Amino acid sequence: MSNVFVSRHPLVAHKLAKLRDVNTEPKKFRELIGEISILLAYEATADLLIEPEKVTTPLAVANCQVLKEKIGLVPILRSGLGMVDGFWKLMPSAEVWHIGLYRDEHTLKPVEYYNKLPTEPTVSVCLILDPMLATGGSATATVDVLKRWGVKKIKFVGIIGAPEGIEAMTRAHPEVPIHLAAVDEKLNDIGYILPGLGDAGDRQFGTA
Repeated sequence: MSNVFVSRHPLVAHKLAKLRDVNTEPKKFRELIGEISILLAYEATADLLIEPEKVTTPLAVANCQVLKEKIGLVPILRSGLGMVDGFWKLMPSAEVWHIGLYRDEHTLKPVEYYNKLPTEPTVSVCLILDPMLATGGSATATVDVLKRWGVKKIKFVGIIGAPEGIEAMTRAHPEVPIHLAAVDEKLNDIGYILPGLGDAGDRQFGTA
């Protein structure tokens, strides 16, 4: 799919192997989420718009370029929280807006429970953060929320995606780029990615 970008970086592959390991404890798991997020942030922001700016150095004036677009980070609660710090390390001025969704265990459909977005958008680009793109329900619903808010440029950044989730996202929002560390085989009968890494929220917060 032309709008799906899977990282080929060796460090991403190496850290993802550690992340998947059932023996990786929550502290290390959180660290790996953050480290992979930094690498994905670098790749996902390669096309951000820039504008010229003159900067005075100790010796002269340099013709430089700075970001033109105001960025918003939108972690899907709760597992998306672990990706924020990695992105913040590269773009500390980014705003963070939380969208709370949980997946109904019977229908596998997303249920929104938290949304404090202001009336008018305060950013021009939103990066949706969620480690797992499984059924695609939460990601699709979050894009719906951001479009209603009025944001024109939206990207999804995750760590592992399932073919079913990618298909659902591209069908509902074909213009939204999807950046991932890996695409796995499939979903199991309860909507978990195989081989995956288990429940990203539980493994981050030690609640498994």
